[in-house]
Amino acid sequence: MTNCFNNPSLRYCNSSPMELTEILRFTIVASHLCNESKNPNCAESFPKIDLRSRPKVALLYLSFSFFWKYCPLTILLIDLSNNSLKGSFPIDVLNYTQIQALDLSHNKLSGDVPVQSFSSLTNLTVLNLSYNHYSKSKMSDTEFFKRFNASSFLHSGLLPDRKKFTMKAVLLLVCFPIFVIVTVGCFGCLCLRRPNFLPKMFRRKNKFTPPILKAATGGFSRKNLVGKSEGVDIYRGVLRDGTEVRIEIYWDDMSRESRRRFIEECKVVTQLCHKNIVQVLGWCNSRRMRVIVTEWMDGMNVEIWISESAPPWKQRLKILMGVVNGMCYLQEEWPEVGYDLRTSSVLLSDELEPLISRFKLGDQSSSSRKIYEFGLFLLEILVNKIPSGHEFQSSEHGFIDHVRMHYPRNLRKVIDEKIKMTERIFDQAEKVIGLGLMCTNQSGSHHHLQLGQISDIITRAYESWDVLDSPVQNRSYVDRGKGHKHTQ
Repeated sequence: MTNCFNNPSLRYCNSSPMELTEILRFTIVASHLCNESKNPNCAESFPKIDLRSRPKVALLYLSFSFFWKYCPLTILLIDLSNNSLKGSFPIDVLNYTQIQALDLSHNKLSGDVPVQSFSSLTNLTVLNLSYNHYSKSKMSDTEFFKRFNASSFLHSGLLPDRKKFTMKAVLLLVCFPIFVIVTVGCFGCLCLRRPNFLPKMFRRKNKFTPPILKAATGGFSRKNLVGKSEGVDIYRGVLRDGTEVRIEIYWDDMSRESRRRFIEECKVVTQLCHKNIVQVLGWCNSRRMRVIVTEWMDGMNVEIWISESAPPWKQRLKILMGVVNGMCYLQEEWPEVGYDLRTSSVLLSDELEPLISRFKLGDQSSSSRKIYEFGLFLLEILVNKIPSGHEFQSSEHGFIDHVRMHYPRNLRKVIDEKIKMTERIFDQAEKVIGLGLMCTNQSGSHHHLQLGQISDIITRAYESWDVLDSPVQNRSYVDRGKGHKHTQ
């Protein structure tokens, strides 16, 4: 009480009598600690607590929470460095709001630093929390942090590790650009070699590459080779999305201009859309090969269908009608697209719809030439093949002359014997074969039929089994092969 009367600022002066025991303990601990800290005159002055490099003693004094509660206001420096202290920040020392220097470096303290509690330490000018294990925090953003320089927080966990920062800088400035370059390179390589692995938005539409075709055909394996002729291989393949395709490869060397023209032509045929034209999915071009990729048809071609089965008369007319419809579509919509109209190149769908499948890109064949090819196609469907060793077997002109020689008197000898012939079918077959002979008549003085007329005749024949107002009627034919003349 005397002390408080003489110096009311003492911390314990406002304490209740219940705390007298702790006050007594404080006076004993304070006297002892003042001497331990080598203060010159502890009876009058207690300016510092210096317990550096004394781990056992420092830990003992930190356990006296009552001392820190009633700490002398004369203390201006606290040094607890190099004591291997563990645990959380010793928050009791912050009761010394008057201190000017605090050193807790070279310990093993962890957890968060009570930044808000430092706000009352307005006189603190020296702080050292280095070499501890505090939790990372946004301390660098606080006003408290701005009062001190980075040397106060070295290797404390409160500042980014310089080595880690250097590593991050290296990763950001060196490794990341390399990663971007490699990624872009791989992406570009993928675009060029295997664009089918890319999302649809990044794919080049209708463009195939040799690696794609190689993967689709099992490395161009023999088991997937379904056709072969001079300079042309035909494979059956399966694309990555499961689509079955027909891959027609032309092995030849092409000039740059020829390849450019080939690509432009392919861009045209991929736009063809008709039920009697096979869908062209895309193309591939390189220095060694040109490739056309179309949808795969499980059905056979017309040539095999005629030879291995006995299709009825009306089914044959349906094939002719479908082919004519496809020809009309091409003539009206894509006149620049030519096509190979042979029984071996016209495919059949599962519903026995004929599909024109072999295109002659950039072919400028005249309309009369296309009608001639249709006439030949018509005769091949309805007429028997010429026996081996026959004098007319050597060429298509010989075949046509062979049919013309027997038309119409001996027509039964050339009509396919697989057709179940009735009188009505024979009459119609005579007129349809006559149409075929008119289409193949290339005489300059002869009146050429138009594709629209042919379409009307075949359609009426299919629908009614009777050709009305056919131009075949009331027309003269000269059998050039044997010199026969017949007037209908």
